[in-house]
Amino acid sequence: MPKAVEKSTAQKSEHTPMMQQYLRIKAEHPNEMVFYRMGDFYELFYDDAKKAAELMDVTLTARGKSGGEPIPMAGIPYHSAEGYLARLVRLGVSVAICEQIGDPATSKGPVERKVVRIVTPGTVTDEALLNERRDNLLGAVARLNDRYGIALLDVGSGRFMVLEAENEEALLGELQRFSPAELLVSEDMPLPGALEQVKGLRRRAPWEFDAETALRQLTTQFGTQDLEGFGCSQMTAAITAAGCLLQYAKDTQRTALPHIRSIAAESSAEAVTLDASTRRNLEIDLNLNGGDEHTLLSVLDSCKTAMGSRLLRRWLNSPLRSLPILQSRQQAIAAMVQDYLFEPLREPLKNIGDMERILGRLALKSARPRDLTRLGASLAEFPEIQAQLANIPGSLLKELAGQIGEWPETVALLQKAIVENPPVIIRDGGVIAPGYDEELDELRGISENAGQYLVDLETREKERTGIPTLKVGYNRVHGYYIEITRAHSEQAPADYIRRQTLKNAERFITPELKEFEDKALSAKSRALAREKALYEALIETLSESLAPLQVAAAAVSELDVLACLAERADALNLCKPELSETPGIRITGGRHPVVEQVSTEPFVANDVELCPERRMLIITGPNMGGKSTYMRQTALITLLAHVGSFVPSDSAQIGLVDRIFTRIGSSDDLASGRSTFMVEMTETANILHNATSHSLVLMDEIGRGTSTYDGLSLAWACALQLAQQVQAFTLFATHYFELTELPSQLPMVANIHLDATEHGDDIVFLHRIQEGPASKSYGLQVAKLAGIPAPVLAEARTRLASLEASGAAQTLEGAMSGVDRIAESSPAAQTAGQAPVHATATPAAPLQNELFGAPTHPAVELLEEANPDDLTPRQALELVYRLKEKL
Repeated sequence: MPKAVEKSTAQKSEHTPMMQQYLRIKAEHPNEMVFYRMGDFYELFYDDAKKAAELMDVTLTARGKSGGEPIPMAGIPYHSAEGYLARLVRLGVSVAICEQIGDPATSKGPVERKVVRIVTPGTVTDEALLNERRDNLLGAVARLNDRYGIALLDVGSGRFMVLEAENEEALLGELQRFSPAELLVSEDMPLPGALEQVKGLRRRAPWEFDAETALRQLTTQFGTQDLEGFGCSQMTAAITAAGCLLQYAKDTQRTALPHIRSIAAESSAEAVTLDASTRRNLEIDLNLNGGDEHTLLSVLDSCKTAMGSRLLRRWLNSPLRSLPILQSRQQAIAAMVQDYLFEPLREPLKNIGDMERILGRLALKSARPRDLTRLGASLAEFPEIQAQLANIPGSLLKELAGQIGEWPETVALLQKAIVENPPVIIRDGGVIAPGYDEELDELRGISENAGQYLVDLETREKERTGIPTLKVGYNRVHGYYIEITRAHSEQAPADYIRRQTLKNAERFITPELKEFEDKALSAKSRALAREKALYEALIETLSESLAPLQVAAAAVSELDVLACLAERADALNLCKPELSETPGIRITGGRHPVVEQVSTEPFVANDVELCPERRMLIITGPNMGGKSTYMRQTALITLLAHVGSFVPSDSAQIGLVDRIFTRIGSSDDLASGRSTFMVEMTETANILHNATSHSLVLMDEIGRGTSTYDGLSLAWACALQLAQQVQAFTLFATHYFELTELPSQLPMVANIHLDATEHGDDIVFLHRIQEGPASKSYGLQVAKLAGIPAPVLAEARTRLASLEASGAAQTLEGAMSGVDRIAESSPAAQTAGQAPVHATATPAAPLQNELFGAPTHPAVELLEEANPDDLTPRQALELVYRLKEKL
């Protein structure tokens, strides 16, 4: 509890009744900012006010005193609270919304107030607070022995799932895949360093992660005896996390959660595993800078609905290994591509609202009037969707059509009940359409037509009584009245009842006017109360169809994604890959889907062939030659095939893989105190320990973070381990040309290179894959392109010539001396958990410092003496012969 609140609580008797009420509520919510409703404002006090002034840029004031001290205070208008809430949620701050629930007219002392909802980053459902094209997930992690249980809930849609991770690396990969906005962990659970500073991390009491309580919570929610039917009964760690998560969701929403009707268990056997490094390097939905631009998702997402975009993101982050599911998606996409049938189907889809989240708010009783009009407009498009689906063959599309259905009664109900363009909220009325309810229409008529009624009454009474000075009036003290001058007061009819006597007039009331007064004075408030009751009843009626409506929304989402992928297949010239259980990856004319779209130059397509007889490709070639692009495009094509999408190539045969690993690029992990090389070795160790013969592995520049011979030895040993022991399908890019000797020793390894050509001192990258090793690295030419100063380049050329001439660049046998010692005893490799690797070694090579300490070769002296500008062609030729003699 903030110090100011503790002090104030100790002096409770000195506080005003209202502040006592606030302090009591704040004590129940010490970890949330309390929005305390006072009239048309939410007020914040003490530390909350100071925090609000800093985070929301509102004015900090000090009005009045309580407990003898000024009260820090800040306020925001009730009607604009959403904007402030959105800002706080993005910052990871939770807010307790405290509303007036008592009647000010009947309250003695402060109006009764109550926290009606707690807004947290992982449980928000308000449309204005959410990114419509990204899932907003609440997560929880529990640890049982050495396994991690993970539970994830989308409160907005009711999607609830559990999975388990075998180790810390797998846990980090799964959390990166789902990116929960809020993560619940036990106070006594040690966390990996990478999670300590996660935004939205919430430490919870250990007793909230009780396995028996969790099981009881879940079975009660789903109305089942056990969890056998959901396939997660043995996932104790995950169930424990799910129980804590479900209770937290109930506590924050302060209502039942009827839209959470089941829980899905995800098995690693059904999905292609992507670790955190792989997701980062492949830039699936986030680029290396953390943005959305130039990602695979940004190129593929042309979905017409927000919920379709969210589903596409999930598909890309959760590729599947189920051949029947993938082939059914392929068939649906192919059918829609035929004759451009996706185009007329996407027309009604663009008018579909975010049904998933609308139905979530419907279940939470927080749906707003415009949610209902969007729901009605969405359901009204279903007949056209059905008409278009009838023209497209395919079992999956037929299944989706059945799930979508048609909802004429619901559409008619919503069109009859809600005005065409309702206000944002129900508070001030004007939502229920005329003609929907007779009582409401009558009340509105009284309120709206009171003036005309009084004019008509006055005319009628003048005619009936013959009193020309009679008039009908109203004041707030006495209400409605008929006024007659004193001179004519004796002519008042018998049914006139005297209400007030004035100096020159008498005021009367009649039974008819009294009845009208009772109706008119209460008509507006009664109309509003009636309208709210009708709205709540409408919500209840719609909630009865919640389950089938959720099924329909999910089917529309999937249909939108399939239509999107069909449109992309046509627009981006993608082909249908052949999928099989037979291991291997054969791609003809493969392209990088993102680079191809953002590049201003024509993209050079390349082939890939990986099969049981050719499991590793050693890739050499110059920097900037396209090695990383070639490797990434292979992984992305493989990933897209495991989503069911068409792929950017001329043709492709893809055998199902179980994992995709990438070890590309380098960066420090300062938060965990790991150097660039340590990060490299940790990621490499993960691959060597977890890759299988059905995995796709991308290794780029292994060993470049340490000394030449250490790095070369590690690169050789890792390649040998992957090829001989693991036998994964591997693309191994390297600048160590010594590794190009591997294919001579191992038949399943082959050399390929990216071609380049020299033009004077310049280089032209051809980006074309060729069989065999590269002839040279072109490092100095690339350095020139980067802007390295000419004197530096000249010195580098001299040193390179010296090194090459002196024979300091050792043969493979010499360079590989001590591989066993380096691979097994290198401190960095041991610390990273490097798997033991072995290679045949020959006598020790010279130390790295010998490269720069070797005596100058006679050929180098000859070159240093020569001045190329002074040589005639004949003299230059003679110099070449002399150099050859010296060598």
